[in-house]
Amino acid sequence: MPYKITLIPGDGIGPEVSAAAREAVDATGVPIQWETAELNADIIASTGQSLPQHVLDSLERTHVGLKGPVTTPIAGGYTSVNVALRKRLDLYANVRPVRSLPRLVTRFSDVKIDMVIFRENTEDLYSGLEHEVVRDVVTSLKVITRTASIRIAEAAFGFARQTGRRKVAAIHKANIMKLADGLFLRCCREVAARFPEIEYREVIVDNAAMQLVIRPEQFDVLLLPNLYGDIVSDLAAGLVGGLGVVPGANLGERDAVFEAVHGSAPDIAGRGIANPTAMMLSAALMLDHLHEQEAATRLRSAVETVYSDRKHLTPDVGGHGGTREFTDAVIAALKT
Repeated sequence: MPYKITLIPGDGIGPEVSAAAREAVDATGVPIQWETAELNADIIASTGQSLPQHVLDSLERTHVGLKGPVTTPIAGGYTSVNVALRKRLDLYANVRPVRSLPRLVTRFSDVKIDMVIFRENTEDLYSGLEHEVVRDVVTSLKVITRTASIRIAEAAFGFARQTGRRKVAAIHKANIMKLADGLFLRCCREVAARFPEIEYREVIVDNAAMQLVIRPEQFDVLLLPNLYGDIVSDLAAGLVGGLGVVPGANLGERDAVFEAVHGSAPDIAGRGIANPTAMMLSAALMLDHLHEQEAATRLRSAVETVYSDRKHLTPDVGGHGGTREFTDAVIAALKT
């Protein structure tokens, strides 16, 4: 029986990179029944909803989504599609593998970076609980709960054990936010005690940011609350070439949505030069989730082969090829 997957192409370059990822997944031989759910700025504006019912209905049927970038209409009061998905489907874990690609020139090309970031996805300052006390004085509530902290810690340590990773670093600011970040750390310590084979340490977030740009190779699995995770995951992506080469996953107890975390890049949409790397690697994460690890490994290896060869790369990573050329090269590498 084929797996049922919701494909959300998005807008801007989304349809181009989504089509490339779909072709690459199909080339692995894993049977997929794709169900396309269109979602873009025009649909959001016309329906008045960041997450229209037809998208939810599709995900209700499939429980797994592969999503391209979606533009949120400006000045319409809409929440982002990602925030809406995370809240509606309780996608509590944002997982961002950050790994050096072969022969991709960055400021850290001489360092082998291979870390995975686990960001709590549902609370913290992103709860959106703000209040204007008096004119020009606003408070914003930082919400940290034991339930959310325990489950993101369990996800990070469980992943480390399953994949043979040896270290987990909890990132915090408990020296200042003693109650909120203190609770997060207590939960991390509680979970760490159940995984004695994994080295556990705690790093204050500002020091972690500095350490990431001084010696990024020291990090293995990073465990963070929502706001710090948002900032640190983008910082880490910058170490290996940017958001265009880094995949993302949003995981819940029942549902999962895999996505390229870069923007919709309307300035290059339709020009055939969009880089589908992030979407393809996100699709590989999706295959892992489906327990098709062999196919996921082959897809990642095929992408790395294209980077090693350097003949078919897109302009954003120093090449002269286009989306079609890159995709064909990945598929050829899969076949060999």
